[in-house]
Amino acid sequence: MEEKRRPLLLIVEDDFENQKFLQLFLKRKFDVDICDSADSFYSKMESKKFDIILMDISLRGRKDGLQLTQELRNSSENKNMPVVGLSAHAFQKDKDNAYRAGVDIFITKPVQNDVLMEALLKTLELKTGIRVE
Repeated sequence: MEEKRRPLLLIVEDDFENQKFLQLFLKRKFDVDICDSADSFYSKMESKKFDIILMDISLRGRKDGLQLTQELRNSSENKNMPVVGLSAHAFQKDKDNAYRAGVDIFITKPVQNDVLMEALLKTLELKTGIRVE
């Protein structure tokens, strides 16, 4: 029997502590890759075929997670990519901006582990049909 491939998750997060925690926790169900800026995001997207993206909305640097999500939605190749937005900003305007940019679901930090995992698995299944046990 062939072994089922684990979904490939790209974590876009510029805080090193958050990267370490997310990677440790999410590798239970996903193969995980990490980038911390728009520049590294583009090279990751060119080098691998991701199944889902966990996007920190407030990235420091040239572009934030909203801009990167909008670019995904405007690209023919990645317009249906599942994107879970993650942000420390919990105001309604932040939520509205994230959904306008194209996230499938918006979660505020701090988030409980099981809530985050459930959001990723549900979004992945709804958008791609990939089901993870």
